[in-house]
Amino acid sequence: MKRFFIKYCLLVVLGATAFSSCKKTFDLLPQAQLDASQMYRNVYDADAAIVGLYGKFTSLAERYIVLNELRGDMLEYTDNADEYLRQISTHSVTAENPYANPRPFYELIVNCNDVLKNFNSMHDAKKMKEAEFQERYSDVLFLRSFLYLQLGIHYGSVPYVTDALATLDDVNNESKFPKLSFNVLLDSLINVSERATYKDEYASSSTLAVTVDGYPTQKWFVNKKVVLADLNLWKGNYVQAASYYRQVMETGTVGTLNGSYYSMYKVGWDSNGDIDHYITYSRAGDASTLVTNSQWRIMFELPTTTEGFRREWVWAIPFDNKFKPENPFVKLFSNIGGSYLVKPSKNATDMWDNEQQKSASAATGTPGIPYDARGQLSWKNINGQPVVMKFLYNYINNNTNLPINVLQKDSKWFLFRQTQLHMRFAEAANRVGRYRLAWGLLNSGIAGAYPAPTSDVTLYHNTLNDSYPFNFDARNSGSAGVPYYRSDWYRNIGIRSRANLVDQAVPATDSLNQIGNTLARFITCCFKKK
Repeated sequence: MKRFFIKYCLLVVLGATAFSSCKKTFDLLPQAQLDASQMYRNVYDADAAIVGLYGKFTSLAERYIVLNELRGDMLEYTDNADEYLRQISTHSVTAENPYANPRPFYELIVNCNDVLKNFNSMHDAKKMKEAEFQERYSDVLFLRSFLYLQLGIHYGSVPYVTDALATLDDVNNESKFPKLSFNVLLDSLINVSERATYKDEYASSSTLAVTVDGYPTQKWFVNKKVVLADLNLWKGNYVQAASYYRQVMETGTVGTLNGSYYSMYKVGWDSNGDIDHYITYSRAGDASTLVTNSQWRIMFELPTTTEGFRREWVWAIPFDNKFKPENPFVKLFSNIGGSYLVKPSKNATDMWDNEQQKSASAATGTPGIPYDARGQLSWKNINGQPVVMKFLYNYINNNTNLPINVLQKDSKWFLFRQTQLHMRFAEAANRVGRYRLAWGLLNSGIAGAYPAPTSDVTLYHNTLNDSYPFNFDARNSGSAGVPYYRSDWYRNIGIRSRANLVDQAVPATDSLNQIGNTLARFITCCFKKK
């Protein structure tokens, strides 16, 4: 999974070879296609254009995983891997390596530019209502910003193309795509993204907020505020980044006071095991009774129509055997019906093995199970080979380790989930001196970081004396508490607590670096797509 610990863990740039033929990237002659006047007539044509962009976007899934995870330290190549995957893993990339070629990203970027140009024309001609235009234009704009952020992370200085390049003259005019350093690219992306007038998800009434072949589309589309937060985090605008992360974290904090209100994107407990996604045991302290058919593992298998999926995943796109493109993850990860090209790295498995779970009996003070159980649910030994399972739970049955249907290679591309929000918010908070808050989000929650000595939690379980976005209210007085509190964040339990792990101790003399290093280690261990 992708290392995204800002500054400390910036991925190594592929080097000059990745852009040794930058000009070649744009040697794409315009292809025969329908005239724009036949394609962009109404909002339904606009929807078709967006669906087409996301269809092409899913073709980048394998490249995204390889560049972020195999280049990092969470995956290793297998004996079946070709020389190009081995080069990516060892950072010894040659010019002909297809994974190092940015062309597929730029092909989609140019497509985005073309759609944006035509959306502007539709807007001028009043072929879409204002709200319809703003929603769709912003979606494409932020998808393009996400693509550019990926390019900047991996390649450093990159050509910045904002024109549609509709003619041969455009293709040959290199002034249309100046090469920007990563820092300048971030400035440009932040400026253009901030100017977008629509930054929310598609409204429930939108013609793009529908169900297709049993899949609700709402999670398919890029989350604009997450992109803005990530851009600002990379740039070092930590308060602004935290503000956008906080807005996404509180997506469900509206309307009826129910489970979604208190736990959606908040790493909060719930009484339903398919929603709260804990690490739990049917017999406390008995490692052989790890719950696997609900709770933590199930988040990767759940249908996209379920409440548990909705509360956990911010951005996820399904691969289904009924539509193109074909799921790339079976080929990449599976040793049954796939090519088995990559496997979990020793670094990843060692990190899981070196964790410490909480004791089943806090009163005894004895150590609990001596490893992070999420490792057992993230990879398996199948036919004597270690297999990454996260992307395979809709293909391989968890109980039998056999394909559910060898001809139906379904999966999901997991792009962003609630724990990433909390890790990245914690990174931003730590950078601006909110060490204890960052510690709480990582460990045992906000209330755990600000405990109350009595049942009166009025002055505890909160950071209300701080300014936004760091002013959280997690007060929970319990049934006998006076005064009675059930505040918006009272169910927040922290990432490590959800995983049943002990809190990370932080020396008081070195809070910033220690929390920062802990965040880096934890991101690497558990969220290395993140």
